[in-house]
Amino acid sequence: MAGCIVPQLHPFMLIASFIVYLILVAGIGYRAWRQTQTVDDYLLGGRRVGASVAALSAGASDMSGWLLLGLPGLAVLNPTAAGVTALGLLLGTWCNWRFVAARLRQSSAALEALTLPDYFARRFPAHGRTLRALSAGAIVIFFLLYTSAGLVACGKLFHASFGIGYEASVLLGAAIVLTYTLFGGFLAVTWTDALQALIMLLALLLVGFTLQATEAAPAHLADSLNTVSTVAWLSALAWGLGYCGQPHVLTRFMALHPSASVRRARRLGTGWAGFGLAAAILVGMGGTDLVAIGGDPEQVFIRAVEAVLPPALAGFCLAAILAAIMSTADSQLLVTASALSEDLRSLWGASRERVESGGLRQGRIAVLAVSLGATILALDPGAAVFDLVARAWAGFGATFGPALLISLYRDDASGAGALWGMLTGLVTVVAWPWLPQHGFGIYELLPAFGLSLGVNWLVCASLVRHGKTA
Repeated sequence: MAGCIVPQLHPFMLIASFIVYLILVAGIGYRAWRQTQTVDDYLLGGRRVGASVAALSAGASDMSGWLLLGLPGLAVLNPTAAGVTALGLLLGTWCNWRFVAARLRQSSAALEALTLPDYFARRFPAHGRTLRALSAGAIVIFFLLYTSAGLVACGKLFHASFGIGYEASVLLGAAIVLTYTLFGGFLAVTWTDALQALIMLLALLLVGFTLQATEAAPAHLADSLNTVSTVAWLSALAWGLGYCGQPHVLTRFMALHPSASVRRARRLGTGWAGFGLAAAILVGMGGTDLVAIGGDPEQVFIRAVEAVLPPALAGFCLAAILAAIMSTADSQLLVTASALSEDLRSLWGASRERVESGGLRQGRIAVLAVSLGATILALDPGAAVFDLVARAWAGFGATFGPALLISLYRDDASGAGALWGMLTGLVTVVAWPWLPQHGFGIYELLPAFGLSLGVNWLVCASLVRHGKTA
């Protein structure tokens, strides 16, 4: 069926599905808005998020439109690479819940830290100002890329489903995401993310099993096995290293209620990720022939929905793409806004009391500013969701991951080690693709994470040998 024309769905069914979904999200956002009174409420939900909500919210904000567009698109091109990437992500999900969640919840609460930069600044007060500035700057830079990836996915969704121009589709998606993030804050984000996680998983399973992987899929898989090198396998698995540095996931750990069961959250979050990743790859493999020659492989889920499902179910599944996009974009906007309103204001000399008094208003202004920046980046119709996410994922994973792990597991961790490790990871991620053969074909997260961890560890060990702890 290569190059086939897929019949378009009845516009009424699509529009009705989207309207029902948006009304539901708006209701959740309104309820959260009624319960959002302080900066702590707006940025961390008052640290009263339950295990189930935290697990589903972390998964949805992590996977996003990448799970319904980017990963199936990779499976169209190379199912083996998609499978190894999924394996790395699944291992990373489990390890993040197992080795980071409980310790970060306890440590951030003890330090009264509301954001990741705030955590580093309070954990290492001797270098707090510099660490806060570096962390907040990295968050703004990489989340602009990450959020723009979600808006690119929005553009592809509305353009393919309704025939709306790409630029107008991006603007429409940005308006939807901005509206409820602006007013509801963290509670709106987590509650809607939990709902969106369920919608995403149901849609993927429904489409994946309906397609039932065509007879050509095994041959396609066999061909891809012969084209994936050892370097490519290691690069794909390295995606799992990025988890311990993703601010929008780590804030879920910080927001957990003290009585919430981390073990329960780990099981639920890992299970959700496993089923979702497997179904996404099944969609890509089974829908390969639905993508026209020379077409955009990241639209395979959309084409599969239009080809194999009745209008009512198709509308539900396409609304799931919007759910996925919103679940990550809102989290990213909120974390970036907190970096601008909470962390950078502190650097400019505002006291904690002044930050608290103007925090809600400043946070919402920051959400608006970041949304505008991400929208401008997303207006490029040639942008690819997978590529944008890969770069942002590597940036966060290498910049924050090693520093966070060492801060949680070494009593003699130092601010100097964290600072030099962060800089090493950040610079390596930015510079690596400029090396020959686009970084020798190695995903930049792998060398950047290793170098960042090594530098941090060596600085800590050197200071200990010299009897210093700064």
